[in-house]
Amino acid sequence: MDARPALDPVALMRRFHAAISMLDFAAIEAFFTEEATYSSGKIGGLRGRAEIMAAFRRYFGEYPDQIAQDSLIEPLSAVSARSIWHLTATSRLTGKQLRREGEEIVTFDHDGRIVSVDVTDR
Repeated sequence: MDARPALDPVALMRRFHAAISMLDFAAIEAFFTEEATYSSGKIGGLRGRAEIMAAFRRYFGEYPDQIAQDSLIEPLSAVSARSIWHLTATSRLTGKQLRREGEEIVTFDHDGRIVSVDVTDR
């Protein structure tokens, strides 16, 4: 029998999003397993923590003022949660404002680390 406490994927996703909002790259990196995957129509598929973190750093290097809000976070299973979100940000390179909204499904391992993120823009 597994003695680990049950995960709360909603609380984990809230902590993950808080780390992103604070641009706490060390905390963001600590969430991902070494073999994690990240899929988004905007950036395609990423494999591995190093590739995911490089993409985060590139994105926030261009959009450091991002403000994202979740309108819903709900559990999908004992190890996954879904968020409905919207965001605004301004490109440091072009000055253009970015507005996005979508859905994110995050799956965690039994230690509470992210094994996959799937983002769908709406």
